[in-house]
Amino acid sequence: MDQDKNKDRISEMFNSISDRYDFLNHFLSFGIDRYWRKKVIRLLEKKRPREILDVATGTGDLAIALAQLTPSGIIGIDIADKMLELAIEKVKKSRLDSVISFEIGDALRIPFPDNTFDAVTVAFGVRNFEDLTLGLTEMKRVLKPSGSMVILEFSQPGRLFGILYRVYSTFIIPIAGRMVSKHNFAYHYLPASVKSFPSGEKFLRILYNIGLTQCHMYPLTFGISTIYTGEKPV
Repeated sequence: MDQDKNKDRISEMFNSISDRYDFLNHFLSFGIDRYWRKKVIRLLEKKRPREILDVATGTGDLAIALAQLTPSGIIGIDIADKMLELAIEKVKKSRLDSVISFEIGDALRIPFPDNTFDAVTVAFGVRNFEDLTLGLTEMKRVLKPSGSMVILEFSQPGRLFGILYRVYSTFIIPIAGRMVSKHNFAYHYLPASVKSFPSGEKFLRILYNIGLTQCHMYPLTFGISTIYTGEKPV
């Protein structure tokens, strides 16, 4: 019951900032988030996935970028319906609606059978899972054997840059987010969720613990974000 209440709270929060979400993402990251997604694409190129699931797809930026891999199909799921409405509009404008589709879906109860997808991705969403291990286990469940899991998430930079980043995320992001989105809670929640997320080696251990193999991490932009990869055993 508490899990469902938290899911509703997260869904309501993202729905409330949906109309400004893309602008704020690009503005507050100085546009670097586009480069991070390109790195995800490069990591998946050699795998040539045919069927891809993008979990916590939001407004569909990663799903749209994944179309560069020319897969047979991409499905994006999210719990926030207003975010998905924007994703659908963006896909139609990009003329990718024959390749990409979206539906309401909870990462803790992914609505697909075992061994369905060649790749499962998520960008900036796993830190919002109410139960991290369960969500990751669900992602692994729907992967085909030898399938790839690729996760892009914020992390904690070290040393001097880490101090500057913490000042920026603790003070500047909430103020700018509140001014533009008019939502006080959301942009206090987001930096706090990054701080509490088990990034780096801790997260790699979680991936190994759920049974993935060939797990690696790729820190990006002084460690502001990190890409984590792993494979489902045969």
